Amino acid sequence: MTDTLSRNAKDTRPGGGEQSDRSPQGRSGTDIKAEERGRTSIANDVVEKIAGMATREVPGVYGLGAGMSRALGTMRDRVPGGSRDSSVTRGVKVEVGEKEAAVDLDVVVEYDVDIMRLAGQIRSTVVSEVEGMTGLDVVEVNIAVDDVHLPQEESESDEDADEGGRVR
Repeated sequence: MTDTLSRNAKDTRPGGGEQSDRSPQGRSGTDIKAEERGRTSIANDVVEKIAGMATREVPGVYGLGAGMSRALGTMRDRVPGGSRDSSVTRGVKVEVGEKEAAVDLDVVVEYDVDIMRLAGQIRSTVVSEVEGMTGLDVVEVNIAVDDVHLPQEESESDEDADEGGRVR
């Protein structure tokens, strides 16, 4: 009887050697590289921030966000205690899987910029930064150009800020 139990507790396989059923698939902790022990997940917010910062670094990009979200975001940034993190991710949406990410951007460009060339530069920069920092494969970067910033728009907003309002 003891003989039968000891034979059943071991697995004899062709190719030589016996292996105990108690060790999972014959692998111990020392057989696995340290980098492969465990799982890493990257949140959408992390990829959104990386993509937003990368996009803003490209010359010719005035800002991110569609009209209404930009307006509300600007107001939120001016209110004491308003979230500054929202301005980094404004106009950026991502989908993150285990190994891949897709990025959607709403962009405002400077006047007199080649928009198609700018879009290519944005894609290249975003793919490089996201893949370099996260190790995820970026499968697509979709860009919607929502507005063109005109030079006179900046001077008008500066004049409004100088006036400071009706009450002093």
